[in-house]
Amino acid sequence: MFSLKTACNAVMAASAAMVASVGVALAQTAPAAAPAATPAPTLNSGDTAWMLVSSLLVLMMLVPGLALFYGGMVRKKNVLAVLMQSFFAAGILSLIWIVIGYTLAFSEGNPFFGGMSKFMLQGIAPDTLAAGAPTIPELVFAMFQLTFAIITPVIILGGPADRMKFSAAMIFLSLWLVLVYAPIAHMVWGPGGFLADAGVLDFAGGTVVHINSGIAGLVAAFMVGKRTEFGSTALAPHNVILTMIGGSLLWVGWFGFNAGSALSAGGSAAIAMMNTHGATAAAIVAWTIVEWVVRGKPSLLGAVSGAIAGLVAITPACGFVTVSGALFIGLAAGVVCFWGVSSLKRLFGYDDALDVWGVHGVGGILGALLTGVFAVASIGGAGKAGLIDGNPGQVLLQLEGIAVTLVWSGVISAVLLKLIDMTVGLRVDAEVEATGLDLALHGETVHG
Repeated sequence: MFSLKTACNAVMAASAAMVASVGVALAQTAPAAAPAATPAPTLNSGDTAWMLVSSLLVLMMLVPGLALFYGGMVRKKNVLAVLMQSFFAAGILSLIWIVIGYTLAFSEGNPFFGGMSKFMLQGIAPDTLAAGAPTIPELVFAMFQLTFAIITPVIILGGPADRMKFSAAMIFLSLWLVLVYAPIAHMVWGPGGFLADAGVLDFAGGTVVHINSGIAGLVAAFMVGKRTEFGSTALAPHNVILTMIGGSLLWVGWFGFNAGSALSAGGSAAIAMMNTHGATAAAIVAWTIVEWVVRGKPSLLGAVSGAIAGLVAITPACGFVTVSGALFIGLAAGVVCFWGVSSLKRLFGYDDALDVWGVHGVGGILGALLTGVFAVASIGGAGKAGLIDGNPGQVLLQLEGIAVTLVWSGVISAVLLKLIDMTVGLRVDAEVEATGLDLALHGETVHG
């Protein structure tokens, strides 16, 4: 029986169908909505503040961090020479970076060198935003990169420590910054860089800083020659307390190094900071336990060396891996770098005085490779290889980055050292080496 209720239901159903059909028709005929405009780059005060602090932290890594770390490991008669090398290098390398280093690394050019458009930082106003970090002033970015550029060459001097002329060392570091560091930085981080375009991952400097300085330190150790007393006299560190203080400053400063490389105060900096600390802690434990088993006693020097090994190895990976991946990298670094400064060094008999190759070279290579193994796309490790966890293609790209860095830095470093040796000479004479570099080269000594 037909009722009023039935009639109402029929009308409502018909109305709903009509509305739906009209909606479909409108959707088919209406023009597509215009995509949202990309917001213009805007300075962010929080990001800027973090990058200012990060720059100060990395500057602290050289003076006083690396200076004290190295100063404690040489003999007492050479400690002031090491401090002078670090302090003077911070000055002269800063000038070179401002004048020509920054433009060669971070301006438009070719795949290997930047151009000269930012010579002496020209064209960069206080309110100019960085191209690769559009929430901070480019002057802050240039200052942050300056701190990387001045500490990396000084790491090299650990290889030929105790016997290299001050003049030769400063000439070498100055040329090396221009011909080795700046090109590698451009290849990995610069616009249109060869390794960046290839898809090599390096969050904070595994190739640019550690492999780069590690191979140069090894080449310098070979070309300067072994210390006169090497192999016949114990060449133990004169003050492990200084080394521990320097190593602690490096540990703290490294958070600026790694978390600062996020170039913003956000989630990327957060994961980099946690990964940096976790890997360092794991490497300290791993190195100490291995040393305890092998040598019968755990040493403070070993624990500090383990910390540096963990920091080195996590540097390329810190913004690309999970916390569990970082812990594995740290554990591996503690074991592998202990082998690098003991068994590997003894096997080839080279006199790398402060273990630049064993820690920075070996640790940097290990970290670069494990970046390819543990990087995950969801954190930021989506490289050109279409990266997923454990993608073999990314590991091959990491090997490419390692090989290019080793060849470029190794060959050019050898050529520069040879030219310097033919002119001013690389090594102090035997009498100066016996007396000590402090008194002979700088006219001062540590008393007491």
